[in-house]
Amino acid sequence: MKKTLVAILVAASSLAFAADKSGVSRTDKEFFDKAAAGGMFEVEVGKLAESKAQNADVKAFGSMLVKDHGAANDELKALAQKKNVALPTTLPKAQQKELDKLSKAKDFDKDFIKHVGLDDHKKDISLFEKTSKNSKDADVKAFASKTLPTLQQHHQKAEELSKAMKGKKA
Repeated sequence: MKKTLVAILVAASSLAFAADKSGVSRTDKEFFDKAAAGGMFEVEVGKLAESKAQNADVKAFGSMLVKDHGAANDELKALAQKKNVALPTTLPKAQQKELDKLSKAKDFDKDFIKHVGLDDHKKDISLFEKTSKNSKDADVKAFASKTLPTLQQHHQKAEELSKAMKGKKA
């Protein structure tokens, strides 16, 4: 009985180890998940802006998101593959809901800039700053550090667009 119990425990611990062969910390795994979901969202919402935005500068901002986040997504996928980390392949429900809501917005340009350009990028910047400082994995830290200036640039551009759009309505 005792040998059977030991054998079961050994097998269970082996399975637990095999289930997570990535070797990255739980915090870094969460970063991969959030960064992948956020990147997919930015590309999809950028495409939406390219087709729905009325303002040419907002359309251009959408195109910039598609290009920049598409490139970052490719880098993240390569890093995840190197680290044996599985990335999400579909948008989380909350982000899909936000995408659907934006697609039906009465004032798409304003809502897009506020929710995606300002609010969403603020969260992304916080996540990437934290990871660039605290990750124990040098590759993850380097990816976050390399991507951070682009996110900050997107946020700054969104602030400029927001101010310009308010100026036109005043």
